[in-house]
Amino acid sequence: MRISAAEVRRLAAQGALVLDVRTPQEYGDGHLPGAVNLPLSAITQARQVIGSTDRPVIVYCRSGARSARAAAVLTAGGWRQVYDLGGLSNWNGPLEP
Repeated sequence: MRISAAEVRRLAAQGALVLDVRTPQEYGDGHLPGAVNLPLSAITQARQVIGSTDRPVIVYCRSGARSARAAAVLTAGGWRQVYDLGGLSNWNGPLEP
């Protein structure tokens, strides 16, 4: 499910995990506040990073393609609350270094 930056802030404040599915180098160039890096290439390790399938998860990437694939993999893996911000251009706040 696509969501807005305002919805990301609201869900993150309620305990959702913000998951950056870009490469570690892209993540290091700047990421959403509090985001955890789990590259799409390692999405099979999601259970170790996210934990419970009951936890809401927000995914994003650079353009929206990788986040859409990650959202599909997570949903197929049993996560019921997966939200997709899409690309960084959909974020209207500061980034953390």
